[in-house]
Amino acid sequence: MLEVADVTHSLRARNIDIDVATHGWGTAPWVAGVKAALARAAKRDVRVDLTVGPSWPAAVSTITPDDDAACTELVHGQAVVSAGSSYDAALPEPVVEPASSVTRAELVTVQAHRVTGYVRDRNNNITSTILDPASYLDLSDSVEGEHLTWTAPAEPAGATWVVLATWQRGSGQEPEAGPHTSPRAYVVDHFNRRGAQKVIDLWQDRVLDGELRTLLRAAGGYLFEDSLEIETEATIWTRDLLDEFEAKHGYDLRPWLPFVLEKDEKYQFSIAAADPATADNLRTNEIRDDYNIVLSDLYRDHHLRPMQEFAKTLGMGIRIQPYGLETDTMQHSAVVDVPETESLGFKNLDDYRVMAAGRDLAGHKVLSCEAICYNGAAYNTTWGANSTSPTAQNQALFTINSIFVAGVNQLMIHGFPYAKAPDVTWPGFAAFSPYYNGAIGFGEAWGPRTPQWQHIPGIAAYLARTQLVLQTGAPKYDVAFWRHKGWASTGIGPQWITNNGTKLGWSHSFVSASLLALDGVDVANGRLAPDGPAYKAVVVGPDNLRSNAFTMEIDGAKRLLALGRKGLPIVLIGDWSQVTVAGRDSEAATAEVRSLMAQIGALPTTRTVPDAEVGNALAALGVVRDVEHADSTVMHVRRVTGKVDLYYLANARHAENRRLNPVQQDVWLTATDRAAVPWLLDAWTGEVTRIAAYERAGDRVRVRVDLVPGQSTVVALAAPGAGVARSVLPVATAGQAVVARGANVALRTTTAGTFQLTKADGRTVKVAVDRVREPVTPQSWALALEDWKPANPVDPKDLATTKEVVTSDLASLQSWSKVAGLEDASGIGRYRTSVDLGTDWTAEDGAYLELGEVNDTFRVRVNGELLAPCDPMDPVVDLGHALVPGSNTIEIEVASTLLNRLRTVTPSVYGVATRQSYGLAGPVRLVPYVEKVVAV
Repeated sequence: MLEVADVTHSLRARNIDIDVATHGWGTAPWVAGVKAALARAAKRDVRVDLTVGPSWPAAVSTITPDDDAACTELVHGQAVVSAGSSYDAALPEPVVEPASSVTRAELVTVQAHRVTGYVRDRNNNITSTILDPASYLDLSDSVEGEHLTWTAPAEPAGATWVVLATWQRGSGQEPEAGPHTSPRAYVVDHFNRRGAQKVIDLWQDRVLDGELRTLLRAAGGYLFEDSLEIETEATIWTRDLLDEFEAKHGYDLRPWLPFVLEKDEKYQFSIAAADPATADNLRTNEIRDDYNIVLSDLYRDHHLRPMQEFAKTLGMGIRIQPYGLETDTMQHSAVVDVPETESLGFKNLDDYRVMAAGRDLAGHKVLSCEAICYNGAAYNTTWGANSTSPTAQNQALFTINSIFVAGVNQLMIHGFPYAKAPDVTWPGFAAFSPYYNGAIGFGEAWGPRTPQWQHIPGIAAYLARTQLVLQTGAPKYDVAFWRHKGWASTGIGPQWITNNGTKLGWSHSFVSASLLALDGVDVANGRLAPDGPAYKAVVVGPDNLRSNAFTMEIDGAKRLLALGRKGLPIVLIGDWSQVTVAGRDSEAATAEVRSLMAQIGALPTTRTVPDAEVGNALAALGVVRDVEHADSTVMHVRRVTGKVDLYYLANARHAENRRLNPVQQDVWLTATDRAAVPWLLDAWTGEVTRIAAYERAGDRVRVRVDLVPGQSTVVALAAPGAGVARSVLPVATAGQAVVARGANVALRTTTAGTFQLTKADGRTVKVAVDRVREPVTPQSWALALEDWKPANPVDPKDLATTKEVVTSDLASLQSWSKVAGLEDASGIGRYRTSVDLGTDWTAEDGAYLELGEVNDTFRVRVNGELLAPCDPMDPVVDLGHALVPGSNTIEIEVASTLLNRLRTVTPSVYGVATRQSYGLAGPVRLVPYVEKVVAV
């Protein structure tokens, strides 16, 4: 599948004007281009997604910021009045100037509150004004037009009052890097159905016709919206918010309005504490939480669902990144057809798991991700360079293989932009580079104008096979952690699982009150949602997004109690005796939620422990993990289809700033079918082979994994198939492995000697290997470098590329960027050497090719034959039995990024970057092995 998007950030960064009236989003040429793409896609069985509007957020050219359907903000003005003094003047001016396109504002409230203090930073600057909410005065009757006449109360003497006037007005927000249309497009109100309707109307009135509708039904996939980046220097608002708030929460927001007012994305007021020891910030946050819940519900009901209904009329669904605000992204991920995350903005793996939770409990299949974008990485993104560079673990496959274990199973990768655009220079248009400040942007321009593209078929096949595994069957988890708020991209997760559980094989996801309210979410046989994620237990801790406060929604507590009564194991972290209600509290609500939590705590299947004891509590409840291994960075996804278990295992990191080490260890996997045997699904080659070395204990199977940092593998537990699955126990000796050879088992060893293997029944068998060739270090290398550069260096707007081949005999193996005259060359280097193996090389002989440092993607040819695609993160290639007696020619083809060449071609943008190391640096060794069939 692919996505058609209108993104021109790099042109705006160069102050290049685009003829949006003729070629902007939604124009006749744009529609014609979309039709052409859909027609070709239909012939190739490719699905095409379309953005709902130009850039993001959703915007239309049929409104102005003054329209009721436009994105709205609430702005406030404030004035200080002393006790007993009078205010007789125009209302205080708004603290935020309106956008130039905004011409009207509507007065919403005029009120006064008594000031009780100030919050200051370490430099003594006021960061927040503390107000007494009980002092609220509605001054509406004292306003005539825009003039206020009011005298502050004389008591208490010496007090200070703040007068607040608020207006609702259009924010004037335009989609990113606009304008994209003529007239200009403005962001719609995402919290009012009027906004969604404007988007739908534009499509129906100006974009869709019979031909396009037919093509969308044939090849259309999803309507897409990027993240919910509603931007204002005032307060996010919608014109019906006060009424919607009272209908939702049963109280008037006006007396509490100051505590949600913002300026420059910072709250301006907080609630006074009656006692300095009390959590006054919690009281403030209760109001803000209630406000955010209303925005969240409005976004769900008045934007997501109308857009989804419209998409269905086109035979499509919606793929949306429903995050960016403090709204319930978990719930929204359950609503949309395909929720999408992004690797650029998410802070760790739990950020992805939050969204996967909504997908899983809603019974959806896909969690998409706008993947492998890095700030400043345009034209220098590597797939998996295994050098010792500090950034070597910060690129594509390191990210991809890690986020896969967090629930992502579809990647949307930037790339393949049009070659031409106004005033672009070689190598062509790149959507996000240069960026706004003229610096190197983000997101590669993957396509035929980048050298690595020559190797993309192998990488694409790997991603496709892995995603197929991760979209098959249903995911299964050990534990679900309670999430009090469904916010995404917080970087905050449960401590026990991050610090202890995951390292030992525990898997986890999240649940919330809103997810438990989904249809069909129930308990059977001690499992929550048994046909889906099948959580074995729920762990409930304090709200770690609100200073670890012990709060709980009444509805959530009721649902949790009902599930516990049906036998669901529950672990409570900490003392819940003083729990309060999430949102604005009352004595009756407090009493009810405390009673509910006490009942939960008293259930025989509940344990209450400190955070550090969660593991012991799970053990006491009889909850065991599906995967067990010694402390390591191996993480997994288990998916079950019928009687087949699919395990995706990766040497993964929780956050991008973590460093990884190689892992070689045994892993115990749980099997649905006790007769199942392990199979290796090689996502790089597509081969499925039986794992010959394993141990079974009941419903568990032990296999050995060997993963370099960031690497992954897929193990399936499935029926043995025809014949007997002969096996021995896994071996941990370096240089030895056990492999399946048809119905037989073979020992592979890189050293000679007599070796002992243990059979599944405990008996042993000895294997004698008389000789293994010594490793060979090739000394002589020839380099043929395909140097990619502008064909016409005099005219930078000539986008043609010349690929001059430069040959060099290397006295010693080295990166081509260290060869004199090739320091700034980007392209494809082919390193060739010959190895004479003599005449006694036999069918039992094979070899590993150790490449040492190689940057970036690479392919290997032996005697002119191209081997299967290589994992660019693993510099060891199994040549199998491709070598022959006598002389053998080995060629390693390495592709680079374009950065080094662009440093010289466009130094104003790329000249600040450090030159990358390209090619094969080694050391390279050929390590022979021998395979001996074992009688088992």
